[in-house]
Amino acid sequence: MGEMLLVIDEGTTSTRAMLFGPDGRVHGSHVMPLTQNYPAHGLVEHDANEIWRNSLDCAHAVVNKAGGPEAIAAIGIANQRETIVFWDRTTGEPLAPAIVWQDRRTASLCRRLKERGEEPGVQARTGLLLDPYFSGTKIAWAMEHWPQLKGAGDRLAIGTVESWLVWKLTGGLHITDATNASRTLLMALGSGNWDDGLLDLFGVPRTALPRIVDSAGDFGTTKLLGGEIPICGLAGDQQAATIGQGCFRRGEAKGTYGTGAFVLANAGATPPASKNRLLATVLWQFDGRRAYALEGAVFVAGSLIQWLRDSLGLIESADETEKFARSITDNGGVYLVPALAGLGAPWWEPEARAAISGLSFATGKAHIVRAALEAQALQTHDLKTAFAADGDDWSRLRIDGGMVANDWIAQDMADILGIPVERPVMAETTALGAAMLAARGCGIFASLKDADVMRGAIETFEPKLSEDARQARLAGWQAAVKHVIAHSE
Repeated sequence: MGEMLLVIDEGTTSTRAMLFGPDGRVHGSHVMPLTQNYPAHGLVEHDANEIWRNSLDCAHAVVNKAGGPEAIAAIGIANQRETIVFWDRTTGEPLAPAIVWQDRRTASLCRRLKERGEEPGVQARTGLLLDPYFSGTKIAWAMEHWPQLKGAGDRLAIGTVESWLVWKLTGGLHITDATNASRTLLMALGSGNWDDGLLDLFGVPRTALPRIVDSAGDFGTTKLLGGEIPICGLAGDQQAATIGQGCFRRGEAKGTYGTGAFVLANAGATPPASKNRLLATVLWQFDGRRAYALEGAVFVAGSLIQWLRDSLGLIESADETEKFARSITDNGGVYLVPALAGLGAPWWEPEARAAISGLSFATGKAHIVRAALEAQALQTHDLKTAFAADGDDWSRLRIDGGMVANDWIAQDMADILGIPVERPVMAETTALGAAMLAARGCGIFASLKDADVMRGAIETFEPKLSEDARQARLAGWQAAVKHVIAHSE
């Protein structure tokens, strides 16, 4: 058995497989796009079979680059977290579309549960809020509206994406790791077990759910890649990125800017309780013991740039955005609140709609593009304010994800947050975190701290914007957000 680590990073818009050495060097990668299906306003679905085919094809390509399965020590999996898959245990085939984390079809259900006074109890048990974002409400909707699920009886299997992939890779092992389970609204954060009261609240059959396991360990083997390879690391993508960024001490924070944007700060061994509408979640679990994180989730980040390109035609590629931002001296008073899938933390307004404000005859394409980029730092500042109010302010922020390859965004983040921002040279920190977990799980490293040798060099961006200019931009943003929220009620 070799020392290479194969990672399947199954994201929202693409599937990627990467090959890491134990020193963190990347020895190969392969990526395929994932089709986004929008059957109606607010609905977002994936084809679970496409997720599986893409994952298997990408993994095959990378195993071939490694020289064969004998070069691979272990597999790690990172995944889009709250997306939920329904399949038949007997046939192994999906019974319905996968409902994606961005999907808002359960907004009315969440509203009814809030009106019944259910949210405080749900938050106390899960660390989460009643929002369509989370898997539990999606399962409740599906069990009510898709009769084939109830008709499947004991054949029904339900799981998040890593659960689906492990099932397919192993030929029937039904597990989920604690980081993903903590995103379902069904797991009690303190015990790490499925909660009977929550299962009843959302009408979820316990028999359909997977067994909750650690984030690193022996999770069976796959024989589908030319030989037997053990699966040894599992984590939701944001927890994997937090590990890949080396946030091993309490208070250390990272922000990932991909399809959405997610800031997680290590909260230690005790479940945090937010009073400012942040989320408490499992950061990792080893030997049944959990570390926790406080999290702020923004639903629209890189997908906003995709929207500018594909729906509005303002740009031809994401790479153009930095040129547009630098072509003007400021935003010209233009603000873009990107509530294309509602507003996430700290607002949690699922029915909010996006808005562009401050337009005039002087407004050009560059102002709108720049406002889209500026929205990333401004949304992050909203999160920083909430973290600080909870007593967990950041002294610096480690950033990653496709958006922040753009130097302008990285500098703007430092300017608006008023703190140093660190960006690793190796940008694929989600995959790196999954590789670190797999390395720990298969025994290459005894601990995550030991696996930190896999991290590489970083770049630091220091704040440069004057305080007056920073406060002026923040004031304009706050007014724009208040306007959007007022029109969503």
